[in-house]
Amino acid sequence: MANLKEVRTRIASVSSTQQITSAMKMVSAAKFRRAQNAIIGMRPYAAQLNEIIADIDTGDGVQTPYHAVREVKTVVLVVVTSNKGLCGAFNSNVLKLAQQRIDHYRSEQVSIRIVAIGKKASELLARQKDLQVGSYDTLLDAPAFDAVATLADTLMDDFAEKRIDRVEIVYNQFKNSLSQVFSDEQWLPIVPKDVKASKVIKNNDYIFEPSKEEILREMIPLTLRSTFYRVVLDSLAAEHGARMTAMQKATDNATELLKDLRLSYNKARQASITNEIIEIVSGSEALKG
Repeated sequence: MANLKEVRTRIASVSSTQQITSAMKMVSAAKFRRAQNAIIGMRPYAAQLNEIIADIDTGDGVQTPYHAVREVKTVVLVVVTSNKGLCGAFNSNVLKLAQQRIDHYRSEQVSIRIVAIGKKASELLARQKDLQVGSYDTLLDAPAFDAVATLADTLMDDFAEKRIDRVEIVYNQFKNSLSQVFSDEQWLPIVPKDVKASKVIKNNDYIFEPSKEEILREMIPLTLRSTFYRVVLDSLAAEHGARMTAMQKATDNATELLKDLRLSYNKARQASITNEIIEIVSGSEALKG
């Protein structure tokens, strides 16, 4: 059995860790509420934009340079992780999915470029010497639409100029505070939605001015920027939810460990007192003899 000093040291260490994890949980809970409100407010807007564009696409076959499907020679893989750890399997699962896509394109002899949003992705993927990795970690510090849209515009220009042939985004899609959905979405080229394949066909009576073609050419870039921004907000909400859950579990584990340590301490203390009593009694009996 460990001596009293060792047990007291462990109790102090675990108690300190418990306070830290509890504080981090409260901080993550506050950030999570803000991130959750942001993504919940963003989704209806993005969904409505997609619905309008789907009506034009499927109804009239109007296309833009962002619809162009060509032989895939160069792919940009956007990997969204976090800048910090202590969020369970949040980062490792995304990086595992990203590595699967990288291995797939390598087997197809396709050139790969990485756009890493989050230090965890940029630090890990930069170790692979054959990958061209661009880091955009600051986008997560204070996510603003203009900053995200600037990166989206750069990728759209590269695609329109045929410098790249496909853009995929790998990220954690926010579901709730306890779970996330690991997603791999094709961002470019745009995949036209097939109305016939849909179970419900909506006939929205829109009035288009000046024309459907001009409106589409303006709305497609806006929709792509909005989708990119939604992905960042999704990932942030999922990150804070995962960290909040991880810190709650760590706090609970520390509480259970403290119970065991205090029980062990009390047993050790009781054994020590019993030994001292035995020594005193033995000494007293020896003096009597």
